[in-house]
Amino acid sequence: MSQNNNSTCNEKAFDRFFKSHSKLLRNYVYYKFGDLDQAEDIVQDAFIKLWNNCSKVPLDKAKSYIYTIATNLGISNTRHQKVKFKYQDYVVQRNTDVNNESPEFIALEKEYMEKLKNAIAALPERQREVFLLSRIDKKTYKEIAELSNVSVKAIEKLMHKALVALRKKLGNI
Repeated sequence: MSQNNNSTCNEKAFDRFFKSHSKLLRNYVYYKFGDLDQAEDIVQDAFIKLWNNCSKVPLDKAKSYIYTIATNLGISNTRHQKVKFKYQDYVVQRNTDVNNESPEFIALEKEYMEKLKNAIAALPERQREVFLLSRIDKKTYKEIAELSNVSVKAIEKLMHKALVALRKKLGNI
């Protein structure tokens, strides 16, 4: 490896070259691709590649080399971002399709609702009454206790039993 003062592998020559070209290269990449953070990363990568290949790139060709590397990295990153956005759009669209009551969603919802109705219907009468008053009519345990002429503690116990029974049949709800 040639280490003369005009060699790309000479640390002082490389440092001078970096200081005189890095800001302009960063601005070039930023203006070309529109992302300052990306531009700074690309500049670092371009200079690292130059350093790693210093024996193959003479100092008088180094400017052309870093601009070519930076442009290629920018194009590559842009392609990657486009692919990423297309994939994100696909995922969002797929989730929207499923969540906007697609046939699959409607079928699953109907199936679950049928199971829920059957599980609620299978509860003992007092548990079913407490569960429906609490979850459907949005009554508090105190209000349910007053309606039923029992203690709040009794309502809590009935509700607990109803939830345990439903979880056994449906899993967590």
